[in-house]
Amino acid sequence: MLETGRVDGLRVDDLTEADLPCLGWSGTRLHLVSVRRALERVRSGEVEYLAVRAPNGDPIAKVGIDRAATPGAGTLWQMAPIQELRGLGIGTHLISAAENRIRNRGLTVAKLDVEVDNPRAQTLYERLGGPRDKPPTASWDVEDPDGRTSLYETEVATLRKGLKTGGK
Repeated sequence: MLETGRVDGLRVDDLTEADLPCLGWSGTRLHLVSVRRALERVRSGEVEYLAVRAPNGDPIAKVGIDRAATPGAGTLWQMAPIQELRGLGIGTHLISAAENRIRNRGLTVAKLDVEVDNPRAQTLYERLGGPRDKPPTASWDVEDPDGRTSLYETEVATLRKGLKTGGK
């Protein structure tokens, strides 16, 4: 599916509703409902949703960019690569593309909330230049294997990075 060293050649473009059936790897049915809602917000211009695509066109990583969540910032959320492809540079490639989109909209800050028990994601964004803010809490609905919904609450590390305008 992916040759080592070929990450920069992977296409990043807009995630679409037609991609939803290919996203079973990214979360439960309830998560996919949330992705669908985010895609509905794309039309309003307050959200963008990106996908890194395998050579066959299937999404192998995704991230949303919410420009309405924090004034003056693009907030990255729901970022996920296929589990088996983690550690290959796909997340770095996707974050770079997302930051370029944020810059192109005239915003100067990229923000990413990461669960505190996800040190790998925190390390990635800190390595890319995003220092950590004080951890707030976040919550969202989750679905267990039996289809029951409950509220999941966690502390998140907010990673905020100033972006230079006019390119990389």
